Amino acid sequence: MTLGGMAPRTPYPTALTDKEWALIAPSGPPATPGGRPEKYPKREILNGILYLLRGGCAWRLLPHDFPPWQLVSQDCWRWQQDGTWQVMHAQLRGDVRGAAGRHRPPRAGLLDRQSVKTAETGGAAAFRRTHRSRGAHGISSSRRSDGAWPSWSRPRVCRTATAPCRCWTSCGTGFPACA
Repeated sequence: MTLGGMAPRTPYPTALTDKEWALIAPSGPPATPGGRPEKYPKREILNGILYLLRGGCAWRLLPHDFPPWQLVSQDCWRWQQDGTWQVMHAQLRGDVRGAAGRHRPPRAGLLDRQSVKTAETGGAAAFRRTHRSRGAHGISSSRRSDGAWPSWSRPRVCRTATAPCRCWTSCGTGFPACA
């Protein structure tokens, strides 16, 4: 492919084949009418996105034979916002389901959740403790009504030789976190 007057390059392993592009192209975003002609083909922008997804590199590390990384990043974000990715996914899912002899759109869904057993007095209640008020006499709770821990009463974490422990006061191990 030539890109901006460059010589043709060897395609990357992540590049779309002609057959793959023929499946995806109809569900891609159309060019805006009345605007300036596109400088880079959508296929090359999509190849740049696929290169980044497969390679796991940063946008700025996109090789120079792709369109500019800013344009690739902007189009990727724009396609996410306008639903282009969802349209492409639905189209391809329908093609796969149709080829398998099933209905194109799924007729049923399944939601699954995992149950996790917790301690009997787990959560924030396990660490709740009463402290003497700093200015008044009597006992007051260190837990605020909005559920956040006051900065002066957050449990300190220290690691002893046997296991980690949460200390409200110095545990005597000599660790800086417990002082």
